Amino acid sequence: MVPTSHYLILSAILFGLGIIAFVFKRNIITVFMGIELMLNAVNLAFVAFSQSLGQPDGEVFVLFVIVVAAAEAAVGLGIIISTVRNRRSLNIERVDLLKL
Repeated sequence: MVPTSHYLILSAILFGLGIIAFVFKRNIITVFMGIELMLNAVNLAFVAFSQSLGQPDGEVFVLFVIVVAAAEAAVGLGIIISTVRNRRSLNIERVDLLKL
């Protein structure tokens, strides 16, 4: 049996990588992937705590996070595709030019 601390360390590493991608990258797809990575790191922590405590509450929260992430992915990818078609660039600094 793997201790809960190993899962939490992995979750913290994944969350840190997501923050690094979100803060330092200028490609909008990479920023989007960083956000998804942070959500999945939180899901891993929820499941680890749920298993260690023997209660299904963490898995219920994971289900809600996955639903929110799916909705965010649908809306976010729509905005990204619209930006790429209009601006011909994936540079995040040009996203503020969505105004008419």
